[in-house]
Amino acid sequence: MYGLTGSKLREKVDEVLEVVGLKDRRKEAINKYSGGMKRRINIAVGLLPSPKLLILDEPTVGVDPQSRTNILETLKELNKKGLTILYTSHYMEEVEFLCHRIAIMDLGKIIAIGNLNELRLLVGEMDLLRISTANEISKGLVEAVKKIPDVSEAKVLDESIEVLTLHGRELLPQIIEIFVDTGVKIKSVEVKEPNLESVFLHLTGKELRD
Repeated sequence: MYGLTGSKLREKVDEVLEVVGLKDRRKEAINKYSGGMKRRINIAVGLLPSPKLLILDEPTVGVDPQSRTNILETLKELNKKGLTILYTSHYMEEVEFLCHRIAIMDLGKIIAIGNLNELRLLVGEMDLLRISTANEISKGLVEAVKKIPDVSEAKVLDESIEVLTLHGRELLPQIIEIFVDTGVKIKSVEVKEPNLESVFLHLTGKELRD
């Protein structure tokens, strides 16, 4: 089908089996493979013609956790090497792990598209930064944090300060700089962000398998 024959075909088969981690099982019949191994063979077949674009439709459905991890890591590495991948999935954590650009579909139509941060902003939910400290948090520190553009709220809770913003990770360096300038030592930093599943539910009003 792909116009590969002879030594060129054998070399390519060895290459793609190495990529998907099945070179040591090459002489076994496919019907003896596990479900996860069969999924990996599907990817290997797609790689045989050295495509510029690989299209995958839910490649991890029904596979064991180890095979799933192997598939995701393999795809990530292939993308780093220059292969463009169009990936469809109901597993939002996979999309967050793999994809640079994301389209959300509902009833066969694209209703939102962008990178993860752009889609998260559609929800309107704030990031929550919780910074625990080793010494007392002054009123001046809190007021300085509140003055940072895009900070919606900052308040002291026990031995930590909680900050609400739409741009948590982007503002974190500025907030840490204020702590350094005021001599307050940071014990830990926690960033809670709305995830892709909350974006999907917000835009469609549906559970992922409705």
